[in-house]
Amino acid sequence: MLSICSFQQTVGKSRMSRITPLYQSHAHPAIRKWIEDQIAKGCTIVCDRYYYSGMVYSAAKKNPSLTLEWTKPPEVGLPRPDAVIFLDLDPEEAAKRGGFGEEKYEKKEMQKSVKELFFDLEMFHGDEADMMVVDAGASVAEVHERIMAQLRETLISVAKGDIGREIRRVNPW
Repeated sequence: MLSICSFQQTVGKSRMSRITPLYQSHAHPAIRKWIEDQIAKGCTIVCDRYYYSGMVYSAAKKNPSLTLEWTKPPEVGLPRPDAVIFLDLDPEEAAKRGGFGEEKYEKKEMQKSVKELFFDLEMFHGDEADMMVVDAGASVAEVHERIMAQLRETLISVAKGDIGREIRRVNPW
């Protein structure tokens, strides 16, 4: 999955709208199989960025061909996560932290756009109900506790077998 993020970050803007769906449609069977195999083995998968991230970062580039609505169809059919944690941190506050700006998309305007798009996902129904917003404007220990507090219900549901028995899929809007 990280190869998709890395690939998207290195492709030039002009070719992005043509290459992304081709690459994603080629990569999805491998990603889908790997995730399904791991879940069948009883593994828990934790991803730093998955399909929501790819959608909003693509749309945040402000290319009229890469709207949020346009970015969803290539993701349809992928295994759907049981929970998504959005770490909410004001871009100005993030800029004060060490290392901000070292990655290609760590620019204040880009991060503001990404945040707005993540919150725009609420206007759509379905998969986005899995998203949990965590205030990340505290110490690492406090943010960790906030994440765990948000995840406890999901973890309990998985342990009981209420969710996770069947792999859910990313659905179209």
